[in-house]
Amino acid sequence: MALIDTHTHLESFMRQGTLAGALARAREAGVEALITIGTSPDDWALYREIAREHAGYVDFTVGLHPCAVEAGWEGALARVEAFWRNSPPGLSAEPGGTAEGRVRPVALGEIGLDRFHLPKAAREAERIFGWQCAAFAGGLAIARRLGCPIVIHSRGAFRECVEMIDASGVDWTRVVFHCFAEGEAEMAELTRRGGFGSFTGILTYKTAVALRAAAKAQGLDRLMLETDAPYLTPMPHRGKPNEPAFVRHTAEFAAKEVFGLSFEELAATTTANARRFFLLPDFSPPAKNK
Repeated sequence: MALIDTHTHLESFMRQGTLAGALARAREAGVEALITIGTSPDDWALYREIAREHAGYVDFTVGLHPCAVEAGWEGALARVEAFWRNSPPGLSAEPGGTAEGRVRPVALGEIGLDRFHLPKAAREAERIFGWQCAAFAGGLAIARRLGCPIVIHSRGAFRECVEMIDASGVDWTRVVFHCFAEGEAEMAELTRRGGFGSFTGILTYKTAVALRAAAKAQGLDRLMLETDAPYLTPMPHRGKPNEPAFVRHTAEFAAKEVFGLSFEELAATTTANARRFFLLPDFSPPAKNK
């Protein structure tokens, strides 16, 4: 059965000249599609070209990661909507379509809040977090206008993120908290609003008992998986750079250790969930000959 890596960062593979190998290994591992996530204007055009080159296999998003919010962030945010609307219309958001021309983003993100990486100086941290909040509010407003799926980055700021999404008026059913790392109570806050949490290789870590409980509480019918490559490598490769192929390890672990069912059933359900959330066409393109 095939899987979808719903959140990866292909820029590092491209810069290192290892993208072709990473995609080949992903195919061999049964990954039928992946979504590479925009974080700043520096990677949007690159991801659009990768998606064009690998149409039907790689899709992409555009967004301003909270850790990319700095002085002058308003200009970067203003480019999000323009980039989206100026991308040639493809068929990414048309279920049942073909791969040809799929160069429009499939979601806005990742956007959100991050307290973990703030400066230690309180005044500077407060200033930058204020920028993050303003940029996040602006990103949510854009997403509401576009009516698109939204990929949320939340680290050390879950409550603030939820409150800002509530205030924005966006459709919660289009919202996914990527790399969900909270517990059952926080998951309940998302699910009662209609939002989603997706899970990385952290799920496989021995200490992640509360996270596994949160995944089970959300339920298989809402589960999505991701690598966040090159970060958060799952067992048994923890300590090495992550890559899209490794989403299979997370899926196999989740099937056996969290949900107690076959890998095939988990793969089929999580793939259907991802295709429905991101409005991806339901087809498996043939492998490209290199």
